[in-house]
Amino acid sequence: MHIAILTVSISLPGCRSLKEKRQRMGGIHERFGRNPAVAVCESGERDRLDASEWTFVVVAQESQKVESLCNEIEERLLRSVDGRVGEMTREWL
Repeated sequence: MHIAILTVSISLPGCRSLKEKRQRMGGIHERFGRNPAVAVCESGERDRLDASEWTFVVVAQESQKVESLCNEIEERLLRSVDGRVGEMTREWL
């Protein structure tokens, strides 16, 4: 079993309300949480309107599959989030 933790920081310049923050994040939890190999949560910056931090736990039998899923998550975030995707870190367990 291979496990990676992907943490992503996102800047939301000009965001003025919690409702706008949720809209700009575009349903990250629903989109990525459907995959049974991925657990996702907003892990930081919950009280700030202009920033958000998300953590994805990716699990698979092969390390290549974990790597592929992490790459897919990163690419989809870069394309779909209405904000600036900043630091992305991976930790292997």
